[in-house]
Amino acid sequence: MSRLLVALLAVSVAALSTTAPAQQKSDVRVPSTLGNVVRGHIPANVPPIMRVKPGQLVTIDTLSHQGINTGDDPIAFFARGGIKSEEVLKDVVDIYGRIKPPPGGGTHVLTGPIYVEGAEPGDMLEVRVVDVLFRVPYGVNFSNKGVGVLPELLTEPVFRIIRLDTERRVALLTSEIEIPLAPFMGIMAVAPPPDVQSVSSRPPGAFGGNLDLKQLTRGSTVYLPVYNPGALFFTGDAHAAQGDGEVDGTAIETSLTPVFQFFVHKGKGTGSKWPRAENATHYISMGIDRDLNLALKHAVQETVDFLMQEKGLDAKTAYAIASIAVDFRVAEAVNLNQMVYGMIPKALFVKERHSYWYKP
Repeated sequence: MSRLLVALLAVSVAALSTTAPAQQKSDVRVPSTLGNVVRGHIPANVPPIMRVKPGQLVTIDTLSHQGINTGDDPIAFFARGGIKSEEVLKDVVDIYGRIKPPPGGGTHVLTGPIYVEGAEPGDMLEVRVVDVLFRVPYGVNFSNKGVGVLPELLTEPVFRIIRLDTERRVALLTSEIEIPLAPFMGIMAVAPPPDVQSVSSRPPGAFGGNLDLKQLTRGSTVYLPVYNPGALFFTGDAHAAQGDGEVDGTAIETSLTPVFQFFVHKGKGTGSKWPRAENATHYISMGIDRDLNLALKHAVQETVDFLMQEKGLDAKTAYAIASIAVDFRVAEAVNLNQMVYGMIPKALFVKERHSYWYKP
């Protein structure tokens, strides 16, 4: 898996976040208008809404499904949490009731597909998370009877509309409880193979999708195998903060504007079993299965395979490192397919002079 040194161009994004450096310019902006979103599924058979070149800075508006998947219209729903009508995104109001998931689909609103020039089946799409910006100063945590890891704990739906202090970078759960903000996109995906045509947005898979991997914040990179010309990239299910496991069924769901760079690695996606990722300090392996034990087994196998393929280790040494130096964690256990990931410290490789694109 090659690493490219690319000087980051500046990006300017209209948002409530203070994380973006000033005086930046985006190459491409993709709004989350009605014609630019799908809901509840990741299709391989719809035309792209935008074509981008590798290396361009691509700013993508996304929408939370919270406030769209409720009986009340978004204005009435958010008013229950003290959110004023002018704070509700116009895109949410425009989309409410006008776009529905297919039978058996999920509920997420996804922006896409975006066509990355030069990407062909068998390639690997590198997605750099240059920034993640807030669109609104609030989010929603939802749970219900039959939802999450403890499905019998609750007896009725619970919607928590939570104020976000984006300047102090905390969510105000109560007057005495503040949750640190760490925004990331729960769904980053390429379209599935064309013979599949469409998959639900709920379970993650080899194409990426609803990974709910809290490590994919600003400065991270995810690698996805390409199945269709242009890769056909989707993103959505934005989270302001989430714990590993996402155990009550949701995180703090919100609407974010991520800024991405895409790069294409020719022929590197052939035989890829699961997505991989990295950040400035770790390589990240993944394993996905409906059985949590098998998800762990896949994640360990992916770790061993990565260490053998990319670091030249033999199987015995790679397996030992997986046991004594890699932390395996449950990313999410609530979306039909469950996801376990391994955190492989880059500091293990003392002679490696790895130059990563993001400097914390």
